[in-house]
Amino acid sequence: MAIPGNIRIKDFDYPLPPERIAQFPLENRDASKLLIWEKGKIRESLFSAIGSELPSGSILVFNDTRVIHARLIFSKSTGATIEIFCLEPLEPTTNIATAFAQSGSCTWNCLIGNVKRWKEGILEKTFSQNGQSWILTARKKENLGDGCFSVEFCWEPSMLSFSAIIERAGLVPLPPYITRASVPLDDTRYQTIYAKNEGSVAAPTAGLHFTEGILYTLKKKNISFGHVTLHVGIGTFRPVSADDIASHIMHAEKISVRISLIRDLIGKDRRKVMAVGTTSVRTLESLYWLGVKLITGGKDQFPVVNQWDPYDPDLDTGITASDALNALKTWLENNGQENYSGSTSLMIVPGYRFRIVDGIITNFHMPQSTLLLLVAAFAGDSWRSAYDYALRNDFRFLSYGDACLFF
Repeated sequence: MAIPGNIRIKDFDYPLPPERIAQFPLENRDASKLLIWEKGKIRESLFSAIGSELPSGSILVFNDTRVIHARLIFSKSTGATIEIFCLEPLEPTTNIATAFAQSGSCTWNCLIGNVKRWKEGILEKTFSQNGQSWILTARKKENLGDGCFSVEFCWEPSMLSFSAIIERAGLVPLPPYITRASVPLDDTRYQTIYAKNEGSVAAPTAGLHFTEGILYTLKKKNISFGHVTLHVGIGTFRPVSADDIASHIMHAEKISVRISLIRDLIGKDRRKVMAVGTTSVRTLESLYWLGVKLITGGKDQFPVVNQWDPYDPDLDTGITASDALNALKTWLENNGQENYSGSTSLMIVPGYRFRIVDGIITNFHMPQSTLLLLVAAFAGDSWRSAYDYALRNDFRFLSYGDACLFF
């Protein structure tokens, strides 16, 4: 397996003053500034005018994942506060939709804050709503490594689903660079207006700028919409700690794509594909590598996309996007499936050649992050000029910040 070498994460750093990190969203979603980068040239607009920037007839692809109330706060009798951050289900099923429907008990892979103060025992949390009280308990089971633990949750009364329990008992998982406490406004504003499928522990923030009015304007411009699902997990937001990017491990994240979108993308040579957010980019590009692996590796067992697959010379064989997508479509049809459901740990770094995506709508990302590496892969070395421009011209950064459009 070939791994990109000589990519040092410190080369993707930039000065980000704390005051430039947006702590709250603007009053109106589409009032954010919009930086437009095309062929190295930079200009700016407002997000409300994005309809005039996108090519007529293009396909705009959104990630329709829904952020869950993943943060559960427990207080021990000693006064210690333990935060349990739910990442993904383990038992009795790893299927996210089925896991959320569980009643009575379930086990999840979790990060635990202040874990040294929770040596053993069961944590208990009582909460109420509309006059009804519930008791939620947590029991730490196994150390899974990399800071993660399996945690068993039980609740009484048991008729509620786990989805309903954490919606009532949990908090919005705002990223750590938002240094304030969460407020009721975050329940709606840290969620896209088209969010549908529960499962993310962080929002696909590029989509936070869209309003119903913008969607209506885009439809009038003959821009069609497609939806993918990537449940944002630890793979997207974990910082890069290794000096050399080849040593970074990208955790797999669950994705789902309808066959109808794959059929639309097969004719992409006649239409531009614009991805809303880096998660949509990674999902769309993963479709190409799924098709390549079907063509090159046989069709008996469905493949998954590994972190460094695009950099393997045995896979980078010049297969066209249409051929790869056709292989994927045919496999799904032959197996009677209306959508692909699997996982990807695809990591896009400078040197990657994009096969599906023609443009990216995204926010401004953390220094030395995998998200910034993806932007650098798309824009080349001039990513820095775009970020320098944003810093000089009072753009707001990160999740609740302003947006940029890269062609």
